[in-house]
Amino acid sequence: MSPSPAPRTPLTRGARMAALVVGLCWMVVLFDGLDMFVYGSVLPNMLAEKALGLTPAKAGDLGSYATFGMLIGALSAGTVTDWIGRKKVILASTAVFSLASALCAVAGSLGVFSWARFIAGLGLGGLLPTTITMVSEYAPRGRTALIVGTLMTAHQAGGIVSGFVGIWTTQAGGWRIAYWICVAPLFIGVPLIAKFLPESMSFLLAKGRTEEARALAARYEVELPAPKANALGSGGRWDAVIALFRGGLWRTTGLFWLTSFFGLLLVYGVSQWLPTMMRGAGYDLGSSLSFVVVINLGGIVGMLVAGRFSDRFGAPKVATVWFALTAAGIALLAVRMPLALTYVDVFLTGLFLFSAQAMVYAAVAARSTDGNRATAVGWVSGIGRFGAVFGPWLGGQLVAGGSNGWGFASFAIAGVLATVFVALTTLIKQQEPALSPALAQPVSTTSG
Repeated sequence: MSPSPAPRTPLTRGARMAALVVGLCWMVVLFDGLDMFVYGSVLPNMLAEKALGLTPAKAGDLGSYATFGMLIGALSAGTVTDWIGRKKVILASTAVFSLASALCAVAGSLGVFSWARFIAGLGLGGLLPTTITMVSEYAPRGRTALIVGTLMTAHQAGGIVSGFVGIWTTQAGGWRIAYWICVAPLFIGVPLIAKFLPESMSFLLAKGRTEEARALAARYEVELPAPKANALGSGGRWDAVIALFRGGLWRTTGLFWLTSFFGLLLVYGVSQWLPTMMRGAGYDLGSSLSFVVVINLGGIVGMLVAGRFSDRFGAPKVATVWFALTAAGIALLAVRMPLALTYVDVFLTGLFLFSAQAMVYAAVAARSTDGNRATAVGWVSGIGRFGAVFGPWLGGQLVAGGSNGWGFASFAIAGVLATVFVALTTLIKQQEPALSPALAQPVSTTSG
C-alpha cells in the first residue's frame, strides 16, 4: 500500500501562493520587456527604410519620449499603488502599453508614433515597480533579492523575444507587424491577471483592511503576514514619500536615486542603441540583432546569480561590483575583436548590466515598510527614468555624429559613476540608525 501524501502545511500553501503571484507578474513583465526592447530591435530597419521620415537624431529623441513616459508612469504609479492597491495598477499599466502598441502599429506619421510611444511609456513605467513591490511582499523570508531577480529575468526574456521579432520582421514595413505582436498582453495578460492575481495581503493590512486580508488568506488557505509596527496604515497620502527622507534616510535615498539615474541611462541607452552601434562598428545586421538576444541571455543568468549573491552578501555590495564590471564590458565593446569574443563580451556585459540595476530595486524594496514600499521602489525607478530619457537621446546624438566609439565610452563612464554612488551607500549605511537592517546587512537566509 503506497503511503498517503503529506498534508499541505500553511508554509507549503504559502509557497504555492507566492509561486502564483511571481508567475503571473513574470508573464506581464515579459510583455513589458518585449515592448521596451522592440523599438531598439526594429530601429535599424526603420532607419534603413526611413520609415515615417525617421533619422538617427530623431530616433534618439523618439526613444526619449517613451522613457519620459516611463518616468511619469513610475513616479505616479509608485504612489498611486500605495493608495489603491497593486493589482489595479498592474492591470491598468498592462492595458495602457498594449493599446499604445496598437497605435504605434497603425501610426501614419512620426508625430502619432511619438505620442504612442510616450503613452506606452506611462504603462511600462508603472508596471515594473508595482510588480517588484508585489513579488517582494510575497517573497519567502531571506529570498527577496532572489525573487526580484527571478522576476526581472522576464524583462530580459522579453528582450530576447524582441530580438527574434526584429529578425522575423526585416521586410519593408515589418516594424508594424512587430508592434501588432506587442498588443498580445491585452488579450493574454489582462484577463489572467484580473481573474487569478490576488491583492497584496501586506498592503491590505497596512491600509487597515484586515477583513479583506483575512478573506484572501482563507481563500488561499494561508496564514496572514505578521503585522508590521512601522506600516504607514491610513496616514496622509504623501506620508509614504516623506518617509523616504526622515532621519538620516535622505542621504541613502539620494544615493540610490543617483545610482538609478546612471543605471537606467545604461540599461535604456545600451538596449536601444546596441544593434545600431555594433552595425556602425562594422558588424552586419544579422549579427547586430543577434547581440540583442545574447545580451539579454546574459541578463537572465545575471538576475539569478545576483539574486543569490545579494541575499547572502547584501544587494548594494553586489550592485557595486556588478556596475564596475558592466563599465569594463562596455568599454571593451569599442575594441574590434573576433566575433566569438565579441559575443562573449556582450553576454557578460548583459549578465552584469541588467542585474546591477535590479539589485538596486531589491535593496530599496527590502528596506521599505509595507505602507510605502511601492512608493520607494516607484520613486527610485522614476528618478532613474531621467537617465533613461537621457541615455537614448545621448546615443542618438553620438550615432548621428558618427561617434560610435564615444558612444561606448560614454556608457562606460555612466557605469563608473553608478559604481561610485552605490558604493557610497555601503559606507554610510551604518552611520544611519534609522535605516532598516535590510540595507545595513544581508537579508537573513532563514526560511519562513
